[in-house]
Amino acid sequence: MEAFQRLDAVALPVPRSNVDTDQVVPARYLQKPRSDDFGAYLFSNMRFDKDGSENPDFVLNQPPYRASRIVVAQRNFGCGSSREHAVWALYDYGIRAVIAPSFGDIFHSNSLKNGLLPIVLPDTTVASLLRQIQDRPGVHIVVDLAAQTVTAPDGATYSFQIDAFPKQCLLEGMDELDYTLTLSDRIADFERRHATSAAQG
Repeated sequence: MEAFQRLDAVALPVPRSNVDTDQVVPARYLQKPRSDDFGAYLFSNMRFDKDGSENPDFVLNQPPYRASRIVVAQRNFGCGSSREHAVWALYDYGIRAVIAPSFGDIFHSNSLKNGLLPIVLPDTTVASLLRQIQDRPGVHIVVDLAAQTVTAPDGATYSFQIDAFPKQCLLEGMDELDYTLTLSDRIADFERRHATSAAQG
């Protein structure tokens, strides 16, 4: 998993509420192996026409936004079914952070476990960010995870909250298994002491 520390990147406007996981990655791709590039399936129903050609009206196909690594969306992003594939699609495309006033609970949890940073900011702040990145396509937003700040294109800085454990995992590029492996010596010591205690009866 790629470590997340400071991201200075193009932001993609998704000015809609209730973007569900089926919109992020349609159900027909759910049987694909994780080794696939799920970024190719991101927003597939909106991004491509039925013949497989790009839909020029979809924002991600517009040149200023193709290199986006941050999504700015409205309320309840990632709602709907609990498919981890939605996070994989965003991550594999290159998206590393999603900013919204709220998220689907399971999507939020899946994001933190897979290297994608979900940032909750107030509605008014998100509305301002959306206006700025739509008015000036291709502008950057800066996310500093260590400082827990988002810097808008106009220079305004906003703080966000994140629990200590997922923050540390993201900063170090570790998932939960990686973290557990860092404790292997302590686990082995516990097992030895437990075995000795049990033997002594």
